[in-house]
This record gives sequence, C-alpha cells and structure tokens, in this order.
Amino acid sequence: MARVVFEGVRKEFEVGERRIRAVDEVSLEIAPGTFASLVGPSGCGKTTLLNIVAGFEVPTAGRASVDGREVREPGPDRGVVFQEPGLFPWLTVEENVAFPLRVRGLASRDIEGRVGQILDQVGLRPFRRSYPAELSGGMRQRVAIARVLAMDPAVLLMDEPFAALDVQTRNLMQEFLLQLLERRGKTVLFITHDIQEAVFLADRVYIMSARPGRVKEVLDVPLPRPRSVESMFLPLFHEIVDRAYKVVREEAIKAMQMTEAAG
Repeated sequence: MARVVFEGVRKEFEVGERRIRAVDEVSLEIAPGTFASLVGPSGCGKTTLLNIVAGFEVPTAGRASVDGREVREPGPDRGVVFQEPGLFPWLTVEENVAFPLRVRGLASRDIEGRVGQILDQVGLRPFRRSYPAELSGGMRQRVAIARVLAMDPAVLLMDEPFAALDVQTRNLMQEFLLQLLERRGKTVLFITHDIQEAVFLADRVYIMSARPGRVKEVLDVPLPRPRSVESMFLPLFHEIVDRAYKVVREEAIKAMQMTEAAG
C-alpha cells in the first residue's frame, strides 16, 4: 500500500492553436490502503489526473507522487485497469495474466505459482485455458484485473473499468472487486461517472468541477465494511449519494452552459 499525493497539479493540452486547461490547482491526498473515487461532469479531467499519476502524462505544473517519489513515467508500483480489458485474443486466460510477468523476466516456476494463485482468487482457474472470445464481458474484465494484480502493484488505478458492462454484471463486479481488495489491500484511485458506484466502493469521494477541473468537494463514506449490495439500502448511503448527485449536477449544468457559450 502506498500514499498518492497531487500537489497543485495543472495540465494543459495544445489543440490546434489553442491551449486547453484540463485540470487546475488540484491538490488531494489518498492515504495508504484507501479506496478513493473520482467523479464529475464529462471533460472535468478525471482521466487526466489518473494518467498523470500513472505516468502516462506529465503535469504542466505541480506534481504527483507515490510514497514521496515524484511520478514522471509508468512504473511497476502502479497498475492500471482500463474500461476495455485489452486482452491479447490469441492468448489464453493464464497466458494473458502471465504476460507482464514474462516481460519482467520472472522465472517460469514463479510465474506459474503466482498466476495460479491469482486465478484462484478471481475464480477463473476453471477457465485458465479459455480464450478471451470464449468469455463474458465480466469475466474478461476479471482477467484484466487479475493481470494487473499479478504484478502486485502498491497502487491500483481504475478508469471506468465496469462502464461497458450490463447493470447486473456491473453490480456483481463491484462486489467482486471489494471482496478481492479486502484480501489483498491496495491503495485505489477509481474513476467513474456512476455516483452510486463511487459511493458504494469508496472510503472517500472526490467531486471535480467543470473544466478546468478542480476538487469541488470531498465526501467521506463511513459505511461499514465489508460491504455488500445491502449497503445500498442504508439511509447513510442515500444521503451521501444525494449530496454527490447535487454537486455533480450543478457542475454538469455549468459545463453545458460553457459549451453552449463557446459554440
């Protein structure tokens, strides 16, 4: 587990002759072992922040750090799960999970043991010789999560990993993720448009403003753990969801007005 810190982060992109400021003066801290969700209107810079701490983007100003070390490039201490699983269709489940370990040069015996352990934890050992095309969407996303966890990163970065799934599968995957992380313990930054998902999963929800994205509000989620679908029926859950929805809606209206004015 590791501490993730953003300090005065600003990021600008050049679009033709214009400079677009995606995020501005973002400062936040995710404590070790904390599950943090990031929500906000479209275009508020959620994915930009994730890409910065992943090392895919360099901030224009400010810094992102993991355990005090400034992030300037990708590293094995951070694992990223995207909306699309990104599996190699010509590799089996176990070969997909083993692929990054082979790239790192681990011994075959160590790879076999680690992959087997991870597949047991995510319930995919019976499908270890299946190909991605033979799996459901939820199962493919479990393979993607298993592939990242096999690297044993201190920080797990997740960019709308369940957005492409149907509602029932999505709910099951949310519970699966919580159960998995309770056993393994990771610092998590989770990007989502789904406010209920953000509150259900997180210890803390960061709400971003309309572009340029800033931290508009921070909501703690003191729901007891371990959580299950029954947690969504608690009055406290609905109180937090309602508050988050109100803030996100206000910022979404601002974003829409800004777009109309620019047009």
